[in-house]
Amino acid sequence: MPSSSVLWSTAGLLTASNVFMTFAWYGHLKNLNSKPWWIAALISWAIALAEYLLQVPANRIGHQGGLSLPQLKILQEVITLTVFVPFAVYYMKQPLRLDFLWAGLCMLGAVYFMFRGQQ
Repeated sequence: MPSSSVLWSTAGLLTASNVFMTFAWYGHLKNLNSKPWWIAALISWAIALAEYLLQVPANRIGHQGGLSLPQLKILQEVITLTVFVPFAVYYMKQPLRLDFLWAGLCMLGAVYFMFRGQQ
């Protein structure tokens, strides 16, 4: 079982990287909608660079600290949903839907299956 410091470091860096990636993937829909797609792509790539500078060390810390590849992936997906919902609701002004809760519960089930039976 990975130490709590490995889990917290990995999750913290992945959360920060997800904030950048969510803006890189979807922020242009609000802020650059009137610009050509290639301008949005270049700006998104610049934002994504910051994401990679956090995500790569996060995955290395997690993997070297005892997290398996499937565990890293499901942790990433849970964090993605956790970051995406407030982004969608507060920044993109999407309605808060009960489906976000159901998706989150499904993700918790996925976490259970990826982490059960860990030494």
